[in-house]
Amino acid sequence: MLLAVDIGNTNTAFGVFQGQKLIEDWKIKTERDRTSDEYALTLINLLDFAGIEKQEIKAAIISSVVPPLTPVFQSLSQKHFQVRPLVVGPGLKTGMPILYENPLEVGADRVVVAVAAFEKYGGPCVVVDFGTATTFDAVSSRGEYLGGAIAPGIQISADALFLKTAKLPRIEIKKPKKAIGRSTESSMQSGLFFGYIGLISNIIEKIKKELTGNAKVISTGGFAAQISHEIKSINFHEPHLTLEGLRIIYERNQ
Repeated sequence: MLLAVDIGNTNTAFGVFQGQKLIEDWKIKTERDRTSDEYALTLINLLDFAGIEKQEIKAAIISSVVPPLTPVFQSLSQKHFQVRPLVVGPGLKTGMPILYENPLEVGADRVVVAVAAFEKYGGPCVVVDFGTATTFDAVSSRGEYLGGAIAPGIQISADALFLKTAKLPRIEIKKPKKAIGRSTESSMQSGLFFGYIGLISNIIEKIKKELTGNAKVISTGGFAAQISHEIKSINFHEPHLTLEGLRIIYERNQ
């Protein structure tokens, strides 16, 4: 079995693959001060609850946007699973040319979802990843990573309103019944939810105009399920796109 680990700023996702099939997946909160043993305890408990023996894990691959945690999970893999993990980054074969001005600047998570989207849907395509930041990644018809856009995530925007103003409360992010809010909470929800839809829709349309051909748009990430169906230009929703991309990259390096 293959263990895929995606270390994000807010959450860390684990996936266990049997061949090409994702048989289990979990998300836990990313905590930068936890040790490899503490993370291992959580992961082994999750595996045990799913009926998977840790000895069944024969390989591992890691994608990380939190550099201090990369060696933590490398240590976890080697100490508790006796597996030396692959780490997405320079020197690892992705099968996708990176046309960024400085390829080293591209986050591992962005490359991984681009690889998975092109593998499944071909190109041109655009991936919208609703994570801590919302990223837009464009792939050409020839499978080249072209670049994209980065915007604040909707949760960051909500937190900023609460933290940077004296009287606005912390609110739940959800679709309000009307655009005209009749309370502070509903007004904030309107601005966040509908404003965010406008931001996403506009960036998608501008990126699509710069691509040759009819680009498919794929969404993934934490808030994607809640928001994607509100945006007409999004064609497909793939909740496990990052984990699938990690599996594909692992296979390309065997």
